[in-house]
Amino acid sequence: MNARSESQEDVLEASLIDIVVESWRLTRSFTRLLTKLDASEAVRYQSQLRFYLKRLDGALASAGLKIADLEGQPYDAGMAATPLNIADFAPDDVLLVDQMLEPVIMGDSGLRRTGTIMLKRLPT
Repeated sequence: MNARSESQEDVLEASLIDIVVESWRLTRSFTRLLTKLDASEAVRYQSQLRFYLKRLDGALASAGLKIADLEGQPYDAGMAATPLNIADFAPDDVLLVDQMLEPVIMGDSGLRRTGTIMLKRLPT
């Protein structure tokens, strides 16, 4: 493979990852919106969302990519995500990933894009 092809592949992958991140944000907003709907109406839209997410996962898998969800996991400084509120905690606090603001994107060859997270202190 020549340098030009690699560069084009890198641009295509970066574009795909940008679309995935925005799609992830949109699905999160859509999920929050579903909680405000009447239960009978929400069921139909939840089914459509599940179908979309299944298709998205399939498309990502065929491109060698996947979204890694860190919410609820114990925080580790080596995580592939940047915590925006790390300064709010003491060094000895036990922390959990409270919220993902941007997803972590993994590829067959490892990390493709780091995520952004918010942390919370684990009650003692």
